[in-house]
Amino acid sequence: MKFSTTPLPGVILIELNSFPDPRGFFLETYHQKKYSDGGIAGPFVQDNFSRSSKGILRGLHAQLTHPQGKLIRVVSGEIWDVAVDIRPKSPTYKKWYGIHLSAQQPRQVYIPVGYAHGFCVLSDIAEMEYKCTDVYDPSNELHLLWNDPDLGIQWPIQNPQLSDKDRAGVSLRVIEPKLVKLMR
Repeated sequence: MKFSTTPLPGVILIELNSFPDPRGFFLETYHQKKYSDGGIAGPFVQDNFSRSSKGILRGLHAQLTHPQGKLIRVVSGEIWDVAVDIRPKSPTYKKWYGIHLSAQQPRQVYIPVGYAHGFCVLSDIAEMEYKCTDVYDPSNELHLLWNDPDLGIQWPIQNPQLSDKDRAGVSLRVIEPKLVKLMR
C-alpha cells in the first residue's frame, strides 16, 4: 500500500496492493492504522455505494455544517474523479485535482473536509464505494456548477447527463459568502 500526496493539500492517492492467484485476487481496501499512518485519520461513519451509466456526471457536491471527508474506490468500470478546494483562505482555493479511477487499477483517492467532490462515468457502467467521515445531511448540501468557468475543470466528457439538482448548481462565487462565514 502506497500513500501519495497530490497538488491539493490533504487529497491523498492510495495505491492498493493486489494479490492475484488462479482463483482471482485479494485486495485490502481499508486498515485503520495503515490509513492513519498514511495521513487519513477518519473516523469513517458511513459507507456508500453508487452505480451510474456512461455519461453521467455527479457533482460537484459538499456539505456546509456536516462536511464529509471521502475515501473513494471504483469497484467496476471507470470514472474521472474530481476534488475542488472550497476553503476560501486556502492557498489552493478554487484549484482542482482530477484522476482516473478504475476497477482495473486498484487505487483509492481520499478527499478531505473542505473540498467539493464530483465524478463522471467513462465506462458503460461504473460502481464505486466510498467511506465518509460524517453522515449525509441533505439540509445543508451544496451543489456547485460542474462547469463553473472560475474553476475551469477539464472534464473528459462534453454533454453529461445531470440530475435536476446538479443542473441547478451554482458557481462557487455565488456561495463564497457562506463559505467565508462558515470557515472563520
